[in-house]
Amino acid sequence: MKIQLEKYNPDWENVYNDIENDLKRHLKFLNPVIEHIGSTSIFDLTAKPIIDILVGISNQNQLDKTVKPLTGNDYIFYEKYNSIMPYRRFFVKLKAKPEKIVIPTVYYENDDVPNELNEYKLAHIHILEHNSYHWIRHISFREYVRKHPDIKNEYEKIKIHLSTLDWRDGNEYNSAKNDFIKQTEEKAMEWYESQNISS
Repeated sequence: MKIQLEKYNPDWENVYNDIENDLKRHLKFLNPVIEHIGSTSIFDLTAKPIIDILVGISNQNQLDKTVKPLTGNDYIFYEKYNSIMPYRRFFVKLKAKPEKIVIPTVYYENDDVPNELNEYKLAHIHILEHNSYHWIRHISFREYVRKHPDIKNEYEKIKIHLSTLDWRDGNEYNSAKNDFIKQTEEKAMEWYESQNISS
């Protein structure tokens, strides 16, 4: 499969705002902190048109309390990732329900996710503990790339090149970006700490 990228679209922020309000409605009992992350949150950066959203909750003991409210409101829960990222709960929001694919409310560890689902994805929802290491990792990367145009341009070139290649799935594409992301994250977290930014 090829990864479909798009030039930056200012409407991505509007899509984020709509989903943020929806998440607040369903998870208000947890008083979540919600942030727009990933490439669609960075002005003028080419990206997959899927909105990445970070939802922060008070502690990890609350993670599983998010499953029922969201799966009951058209979010798909990827339980299959719990074993490799126990600190996170991951959900997908679709633009519309596919007509030719049967979509469960939960994908378990041994379930295969059809690649055809990618074209229907509207958002990825990452739920984890607010101000934890992984929260700061995501926020610092976003802020660092926003403030460093040279890094943004380098990241864009890598993504555009990778989008010309064939991949088994989106996870394989993400793995190919991993070296750049990890190196940048390390610099970003040091920079972020020095800026004394909080979110």
